[in-house]
Amino acid sequence: MQLVVGRIGRAHGIRGDVSVEVRTDEPELRLGPGAVVLTDPASVGPLTVESGRVHSGRLLLRFAGVKDRNAAEALRGTLLISEVDPEESPEDPEEYYDHQLIGLDVVLLDGTLVGELTEVVHLPYQDLLTVKKADGTEVLVPFVSQIVPTVDLENQRAVITPPAGLIDPEQAEVAGTSSAEGAGRAEGSEGSEGSEDAEESE
Repeated sequence: MQLVVGRIGRAHGIRGDVSVEVRTDEPELRLGPGAVVLTDPASVGPLTVESGRVHSGRLLLRFAGVKDRNAAEALRGTLLISEVDPEESPEDPEEYYDHQLIGLDVVLLDGTLVGELTEVVHLPYQDLLTVKKADGTEVLVPFVSQIVPTVDLENQRAVITPPAGLIDPEQAEVAGTSSAEGAGRAEGSEGSEGSEDAEESE
């Protein structure tokens, strides 16, 4: 089975390094030195990881044969793909491969169907689950144990306990409306404000 494990971003420096948007929970295995990855488009690969390091919270990789900034920039937007045994599971029982999660029914604690899990979005600070509701709209659910307490692969479902307003915006609580004493007191923010993946200038 082929899994997308990363996406090449902008070139970094002049020696062929590229930034990589990681889409795997095991980058040290899938994108470590010596790893060979397929690509989309296929014409630029396969690529062999020559070295890697983390810079300002971002993974930087250098691929064999990519020696300068121009060659690195030519790879921008390329998807990195690993061959994975479909029966393989992560060593940590609390971790899952994307393909194990995609297609699961997403339900509330009482069994109410919310929708279908269609994508796992890997961000630097946490992972998000994209859930497509019956009306065709999508919601992003933080993949943390407080909100997703149960992933039941055997029964093909994920149980969520969303905070008010996450699934139905009309149920969102408005801060500072309950009493004057609460005025100016910030409620716990959901969402991902300020999380734009701004790319650093070289």
